[in-house]
Amino acid sequence: MLSIVIPTYNYNVFPLVLELHKQCENCKIEYEIIVLDDGSKIVFPENETINTLENCSYIVNQTNLGRASNINKLVELTKFETVLILEADAFPSQKNYIKLYVNALIKNPQAVFGGVVYTESQPSKNKLLRWVYGHARESKNLPDRIQNPDDIVFSWNLMMKKQVFLDLAFDTSITTYGFEDLVFLKKLEQNQITIQQIDNTCIHQNEELSSVFIEKSKTAVKNLVSLYQKNILSSKDSSLLKAFEFVEKMHFIPVMTLFFKIFENLMIKNLLSEKPSLFLFDLYRLGYFCTLIRLKKDSK
Repeated sequence: MLSIVIPTYNYNVFPLVLELHKQCENCKIEYEIIVLDDGSKIVFPENETINTLENCSYIVNQTNLGRASNINKLVELTKFETVLILEADAFPSQKNYIKLYVNALIKNPQAVFGGVVYTESQPSKNKLLRWVYGHARESKNLPDRIQNPDDIVFSWNLMMKKQVFLDLAFDTSITTYGFEDLVFLKKLEQNQITIQQIDNTCIHQNEELSSVFIEKSKTAVKNLVSLYQKNILSSKDSSLLKAFEFVEKMHFIPVMTLFFKIFENLMIKNLLSEKPSLFLFDLYRLGYFCTLIRLKKDSK
């Protein structure tokens, strides 16, 4: 009936699997839970315990595939016609999480998104940026999601028909962090795949160091430059691209590049502080995007 897939890397995913296993057993449904470790460098012995749970398996890739290819492989391994894609650092907000998804299947939807929330408790100073960003940009209530069903940022806590996923799948050319979700969700929209919105959130337990999140965001911007130049994503898909095209239209790319060079360290100082500004974070990414674009033009 339901295949639950969880990609993981350097993370103890056992508590999540245990909770999902309990809920599936309580619902008395046919299910499987497959965890695919993408060649982690940090070993968590608890993850091996997953193999002792009924209908659960923990598999390790010999080489790192990247998130997109890892999820594609996971879905290919499943045996049921419906898959629920999760992340290792997610956790169901409710004890009837699986039951709510099972109930949603009655209408035979193509795809269902449950939503994402963040903890109300504030993390330590060195982890604030990711938490502030998540609350402001990623956590959206059900009325907002219903009004804008295609305006979601995650391809996890997403239940969908296996065949729909396999027909579209993740873009395997994206091997590093950033925007693989957006490209996949855009393909769903282009193929008129309706995403049903329900109130069945997962808590995103992401507690990245702000310094790590900044570096990952720079990697994501590099991906976005490539996806933009290949015409895979446009200004209609990303606010960052929309801002860049405005800067380009006004012939301000040299100005933004100089701004980034002069003020990068000051912006980073704020982003690592107790009061990180998302305005500065957007400006930082825009400046970095312009810098990369200019470097590519100068290298030709």
